[in-house]
Amino acid sequence: MKPENISHSPLDNFITAIDDALRTTFGQAPRAQRANPAAGLKESELSENEKMLAGQFMRINHAGEVSAQALYQGQALTAKLPNVREKMEQAAAEENDHLAWTEDRIKELGSHKSYLNPFWYAGSFTIGALAGLAGDRWSLGFVVETEKQVIRHLDEHLAKLSEKDQKSRLILEQMREDEAHHATTALKAGAAAFPAIVKKAMTFASKIMTRSARWI
Repeated sequence: MKPENISHSPLDNFITAIDDALRTTFGQAPRAQRANPAAGLKESELSENEKMLAGQFMRINHAGEVSAQALYQGQALTAKLPNVREKMEQAAAEENDHLAWTEDRIKELGSHKSYLNPFWYAGSFTIGALAGLAGDRWSLGFVVETEKQVIRHLDEHLAKLSEKDQKSRLILEQMREDEAHHATTALKAGAAAFPAIVKKAMTFASKIMTRSARWI
């Protein structure tokens, strides 16, 4: 016999969202579904400056993954169509891998996660929930624009990382591939195109996050 579908009340969904927030911002990174792209690769001999730069980039990307988790969870909470909600939840599950991989690399580099992660999560969850309330096409459009900006950041980091740091490179390259896939999936699902002024506002907010997370 197939298990009966279980419906969740708004309160159930809210409690789940709170649990996800606490786990993401204060708990250990969730177990990745896929193997770390850099697993088994020998650590390269990096100078102190190269190691510090890699740690900063990984901290930025880890903070970005915390924000992505919040964004997708907020959108899933308010998405109107079940298929859109499922896409958001699946994207959040895939971003879990990135969260685990970047946290592992941060530890290997002797660096630390952003102390502002709870702030990034709260802000992104709110934005995601509001995007979902605006309508599924706008919610998907937000995903597309967010992923485009993430890809630009990843390209910048890959261009500046030491060529010797293959472990960090493999992680960022796989993340870039996944983010591009999320953007394509959202486009095919009917994402709306955002006005230029909204894109500029998102770029401004992204710069604040990346510059703060690099140091704090």
